Amino acid sequence: MIHPSPGVAWRTEFMFNDKPLDGKVALITGASRGIGLAIARSLAAMGAKLGLCARNPERVRSVAAEFKRQGTSVAAVAGDLARPADIAPIVQETEQSLGPIEILVNNAGIGYFGPTHEASESNWDAVLDTNLKSVFLLSRAVAPGMIARRAGHIVNIASLAGKNAFAGGGIYCASKWGLLGLTECMAEDLRPHGIRVSAVCPGSVATDFSPHSGKDLRKMLQPEDVAHAVAMILTQAPGSFISEVLLRPTQKP
Repeated sequence: MIHPSPGVAWRTEFMFNDKPLDGKVALITGASRGIGLAIARSLAAMGAKLGLCARNPERVRSVAAEFKRQGTSVAAVAGDLARPADIAPIVQETEQSLGPIEILVNNAGIGYFGPTHEASESNWDAVLDTNLKSVFLLSRAVAPGMIARRAGHIVNIASLAGKNAFAGGGIYCASKWGLLGLTECMAEDLRPHGIRVSAVCPGSVATDFSPHSGKDLRKMLQPEDVAHAVAMILTQAPGSFISEVLLRPTQKP
């Protein structure tokens, strides 16, 4: 008798499981709108419990209330990821409400777009602290628990700006290039502990994150496209992991 490999058996089981993340706790940053909200909706549909983190307390509580009405276990956690003192409470509140964090999606980000030589030091600090330093701090905060359980996913929402230069993108590109380097090194550090670290690099997405003047929004990537890539990463067979996804629209907007 020919027995299927563990990977084949897992895929067969997954195909007939409409809740592949059932009961797993996912902490998502920047979760009150745009890409973060789309990821939250996708993971909720897959059965995950949601820790939703955003800077605006009212907005994140409002979004959490919507999920609760739909039957999703959710915790709304307000915090500014650019402030290191906010990191530990975000993790603690999520785990006290829902249980150990098994999935971390580092999505929160801000942008500064303009000539680098005209930017201020505060512009640099705001972008790098939010887009890069917070990923280091938050990942470091959840890693010990994941290591103890020998399982976990960390997904960092990067950008094609982490691979391609453009005028006016110096500070933003620096944050995303750094994020990709951090992601690759974290993946190597944590692989021996059963933890998978991945990056999703979308092109321009039709959100209010940055101006899209002159572009056809219908042809641009949508937040749901990024959420789909995250779902794909999180449902990969246990013997492998997708380290990086480059995401582009089928037509140039």
